[in-house]
Amino acid sequence: MKIGVNVPNFGPGTDPGMLRAWARTVEDLGFDLLMLSDHVAVTPDVAERYPDPFYEPFTTLSWLAGLTGRVRLGTTVLVAPYRHPLLTARMAANLDELSGGRLVLGVGVGWARQEFEALGVPFERRGRLTDEVLRELRSGTGDFPLWVGGNSEAGMRRAVRYGDAWHPMRCTLPWLREAAGRLTSVATGQGLARPGLAPRIKLRLTTARNDDPERLAGVGTLDQVLDDLDQLRSLGCESVLLDTYGGDPDETLDPEPAWHDLATVAASLSRTEPS
Repeated sequence: MKIGVNVPNFGPGTDPGMLRAWARTVEDLGFDLLMLSDHVAVTPDVAERYPDPFYEPFTTLSWLAGLTGRVRLGTTVLVAPYRHPLLTARMAANLDELSGGRLVLGVGVGWARQEFEALGVPFERRGRLTDEVLRELRSGTGDFPLWVGGNSEAGMRRAVRYGDAWHPMRCTLPWLREAAGRLTSVATGQGLARPGLAPRIKLRLTTARNDDPERLAGVGTLDQVLDDLDQLRSLGCESVLLDTYGGDPDETLDPEPAWHDLATVAASLSRTEPS
């Protein structure tokens, strides 16, 4: 199972130097994947969660490709309706080629109504526009893995039709276990193979055990988090993305706590890997 990191490409502490430091940390710790999120117009609904500066993912990943040599690079998730299908396909294919085949493209429908309005994209058509982008990406434009986000039934159906993996975000293990069964049923109903599983989970290490029945996967003591990863592996997850962002933009000013959690997990995983 590959393990990656969602790197914040937004917020008051983010600048080229910080992005460089994040990339080197992720690669030096031995993680398999570095992913960025996507917003184009930082409208008020976006800024509440992910304020300026917000670095565009294709541009930033292209730059980071030259600063890294091993780690795979991707999006979690690219908001598909914001760009013309042909433009998205061309940019993704170019990034994959320029990075030496390291792209993993995660795609979603988006949620920020004000941003859609600012870009002149009809919010109510976002599902159909996403399908157009996915069809173009599946037409042979590139040979990179395609992850389809969305925790809803519609997201599952879209992942079955177009995705190499379904990419749900921030969920509990019981929910994901039940959802994996539903994903299999959706695939069977469409007469298609079930896509892989590549969840994005929150990472927050605590000193005290977290026994909340609604505990998100990845939140708790180190033993709990390592057990979560074991359970995800047993569930058949091919990749898991760790997301250290807790929701406060000021966290981007001081990445050390996030780096500490990542280093702790990486060290523990390296000790448990077979020789």
